[in-house]
Amino acid sequence: MDLGLTLGPLKRGPADPTFRATPGAVWRATRTPAGPATLRVALQGGGREVIADAWGPGADWVLDRLPELLGSADDPAAFVPRHRLLHASHRRRPGLRLTRTGLVLESLIPVILEQKVTSDEAYRGWRRLVRQYGEPAPGPAPGPAAGRSQSRPQAQTGLYVMPDPRTWAMIPSWDWHKAGVDAKRSATIVRAARVAARLEEATGMELTAAAARLEAVPGIGPWTSAETLQRSNGAADALTTGDLHLPGIVGYALAGDRDADDAAMLELLAPYAGQRHRAARLILLAGTAAIPPRRAPRMPRNDIGRL
Repeated sequence: MDLGLTLGPLKRGPADPTFRATPGAVWRATRTPAGPATLRVALQGGGREVIADAWGPGADWVLDRLPELLGSADDPAAFVPRHRLLHASHRRRPGLRLTRTGLVLESLIPVILEQKVTSDEAYRGWRRLVRQYGEPAPGPAPGPAAGRSQSRPQAQTGLYVMPDPRTWAMIPSWDWHKAGVDAKRSATIVRAARVAARLEEATGMELTAAAARLEAVPGIGPWTSAETLQRSNGAADALTTGDLHLPGIVGYALAGDRDADDAAMLELLAPYAGQRHRAARLILLAGTAAIPPRRAPRMPRNDIGRL
């Protein structure tokens, strides 16, 4: 088990208020169907034993689902590398498992924020909105531990739990603007929040049906649904299409074609049907060996909140 590789996709930028990595442990604040919760996961015994604590009303919920969060529903053995680069990347990362949170909205909203903007812009908006409209995450109560969850007053952890669906739907337009979120993305988030219960049902669906459920919301397309289901459902075949960079990276890594489009990427990854997301993830983890040299300037950073 490698906590960083497995849970890393849940972190949204270097200062994500819902996620913190400390030496030997990962802290995560989340909003469960039972209420807010903070989870601390650590490894011992050379990465073969998991130690976890949780606090808040949703503590039992997150602990009951901890195995799936750490990839118990994933099957790394189903992946058979057929390219030298993928074989090397796969061999170097035996602790990689695909996480499954069982929660749609907490992954969907930050993915919507990432539509058509730089990562820095999206991360800035996420931080501001979660800190402004979320709530401090529960933490350990003073004194000896009381068990899996504690009903005594909770100490703050410095983390924040994201807002509930109703709060997302009630954020005024000027605060979206101050967070650097344009009207198109904010409207998509509001529409998703209003049907949050229906979207959460996607965690129990097969990939095709789950994607269709998410994409029924205007403003959510294949890119957004794939990026969400990779995290909420642990979908090993949820390949991200419509991405600005991924087809060129996959094309360059597997065929030396830095100008590959989605069609070429799908053809190259056809031998990995059922495991295409894992294949793309391993290509990205291969680092400079897989990423073509830059030929154009980076996307300009914008901040509409300054206007």
